[in-house]
Amino acid sequence: MFEILKNTNIDFLKLRKMAYVFSFLLIFFGVFAIYRIITGTAVMGLDFTGGVTVQVKFSKPISTDKIREVLNKIGYKASLQKIGAETENIFLIRTTLKDSKASSSTEIIDALKKELQDNNLEVLEENMIGPVVSAQLKQKALYAIFWAAIGILVYIWIRFKFKFAVAATIATLHDVLAILGIMVLLGREIDILVITALMTIAGYSLTDTVVVFDRIRENMRNILKESFESIINRSINEVLSRTIITSGTTLFVSLALYLFGGHVLNNFAFAITLGIIIGTYSSWFVASAIVFDWENYEKRHKVIK
Repeated sequence: MFEILKNTNIDFLKLRKMAYVFSFLLIFFGVFAIYRIITGTAVMGLDFTGGVTVQVKFSKPISTDKIREVLNKIGYKASLQKIGAETENIFLIRTTLKDSKASSSTEIIDALKKELQDNNLEVLEENMIGPVVSAQLKQKALYAIFWAAIGILVYIWIRFKFKFAVAATIATLHDVLAILGIMVLLGREIDILVITALMTIAGYSLTDTVVVFDRIRENMRNILKESFESIINRSINEVLSRTIITSGTTLFVSLALYLFGGHVLNNFAFAITLGIIIGTYSSWFVASAIVFDWENYEKRHKVIK
């Protein structure tokens, strides 16, 4: 693999304007996703809205419409999902709490047993999250993302120059917004596991960016005759094999988790898979491009002065 990618000479900075357009589109999706989350039109998990989840298994085949009809009779508008093998007749029921009642899951189970007496019901799992807990989780999730961004800025600033710190922070936030935007546009549920995936990808993307920045700094010290543009392109090409092998290996794992990890981990694995692809892209085309354009701006500004 190393031999195949040996001595690559891709002009990444030449493609930066196209990358900027694509990245602005991704950021727009992310901002739109935040707007939908704030206005309550995004599909939010019960971690953030409060509610109950009940996983049930029927002895005979039954349609989701029939289950929904029973729940509508008792005043619940539920999200239904058939999980497991087709013959297992297992359903995941998600719904908000009715009048903040802690007994909502019991009410749902009793209604299903009563209305579907000819179809034996087995309760596999039931969970409840109250409105107070969900509000706290939402607040803490926002705090986590905010402090992560501040931490990234400070860490890179100490290790490199300020412009590198800002570029790395922008690239990381770009990745988080892109993943969030795509997931909301696809109608996927945003829950605490997705927030965990976003924080994981923030760290992954940052690590990839730091590898590139380390090589840029090293080449700036050792190669004095080349232009800054040439040094950046050289640096990205020099770590290209490492990035592709690392990202590819991680991608195989996340894809396996997405395909075979079951419904509970599906959103998490989907976000991680997206994040690996977008995080690798941002390390090549976003973070380094911002540093380059910032450096050029400073040089032009000094000339004007």
